Amino acid sequence: MYGQQDAQTAMPVAAALIRQLGFTTIQEPGRRIVAEEMAGPGDALPWVHMKAFARRAIEVAISDLEAAQFLNDIVFFDRGMIDAAVALAHSGGPTIQEILGETLIYERRVYIVPPWRQLFAEDAERRHSFYAAVQEHHRIEQALDSFGYLRTEPPKVAVQERAEIVLKECGVL
Repeated sequence: MYGQQDAQTAMPVAAALIRQLGFTTIQEPGRRIVAEEMAGPGDALPWVHMKAFARRAIEVAISDLEAAQFLNDIVFFDRGMIDAAVALAHSGGPTIQEILGETLIYERRVYIVPPWRQLFAEDAERRHSFYAAVQEHHRIEQALDSFGYLRTEPPKVAVQERAEIVLKECGVL
């Protein structure tokens, strides 16, 4: 399963709960990169150099996918390669198809949560506006559709219930 999150807490909190229930989750590459860059040179921050950030996100996502191949269990990704490819293409890099090829990277069903106004808040690691988050979400939806992924939006319910729905739909609960 691959989960694209809203700007703040809809999927990251659900992913954390899924992890607490004993399933492997892979944290969003972007947040990890921003934390590293803020502690270091800061050259690949999305608000400084989006193309460098997106390239780095692709590298991290590839590493995550390679590591996940050796796990004998279902793995839940909180964002990943598709988001990074969309960001790179949007920043003037190669097209999404040139970056990803034709093969589905993740399972066909993808959980994608649009930005939710009531949860959205900028923070030190995510500095784009709600409008920018909505635009990014639309680009990601278009990319998912172009590759034939089945987009699934979890309902706006309590985190525990949302995590249980995802796990049941994945056949692990």
